[in-house]
Amino acid sequence: MDELTDRDRAVLALEARAWRTPGAKEAAIREQLGLAPVRYYQLLNGLLDRPEALAHDPVLVNRLRRLREARRARR
Repeated sequence: MDELTDRDRAVLALEARAWRTPGAKEAAIREQLGLAPVRYYQLLNGLLDRPEALAHDPVLVNRLRRLREARRARR
């Protein structure tokens, strides 16, 4: 089993936070991770399919998987 990298854990931690203002999350993505928001969401989407991410934070990963599936079903 592969382990999550520090960046993987940071992506999940950032996603778990509540954001009060529009644009705050995108600013945090750039400042804290040094990533463009598009790349961040690509990484996050890939993490949702990894069993290591599920083991690390099952509540968050399952919630995000449900949201992703709901968006796909609406298409």
